[in-house]
Amino acid sequence: GHLNAVHILNLSHNGLQGDIPTSFGDLSSLESLDLSGNKLSGEIPQQLTFLTSLAFLNLSHNHLQGYIPQRPQFHTFENNSYEGNDGLRCGDARVLDTNDIVSGLDDEESNSEFQSDFWKAALMGYGSGLCIGLSIIYFMISTGKPIWLARIIVGLEHKIMIGKRKKQRRQMNYRRRNSHSFQ
Repeated sequence: GHLNAVHILNLSHNGLQGDIPTSFGDLSSLESLDLSGNKLSGEIPQQLTFLTSLAFLNLSHNHLQGYIPQRPQFHTFENNSYEGNDGLRCGDARVLDTNDIVSGLDDEESNSEFQSDFWKAALMGYGSGLCIGLSIIYFMISTGKPIWLARIIVGLEHKIMIGKRKKQRRQMNYRRRNSHSFQ
């Protein structure tokens, strides 16, 4: 029959054997397919690549072989969707096995560690730069006449006041335009 309205199909751990049926490609509304923990063999049917609604796929721990389809959607599934299938290969002809997945997890851990170390170093750099900068400013203020500092502060005050005046003028013009449109 036609099961076009099926959204979730979980047949995991049922002792299923043989090839994955190509007719699964006809389940156009399928969003989740879990066939893990069975004894399925053969290749992943190309028909599954046409399931555009498929957001979750788990084919792990079967006896699948061949290449993982290279359609963009199949790149979105996690590596653990395919683990435990010793004969399954990625599109670049690299064997996908449990060691690849473990090394992928190690890569994620080392990436996380790198990011943590990076932010520690960045914060140490900012902290030391701030301390050195404040020390220089303190030294300059305490040893001489800070005329340059007064000029900077006066210039900033001037820019702030000009900005406030422009904003007030825009608000006044806006109010005038809108008050005339209601009359």
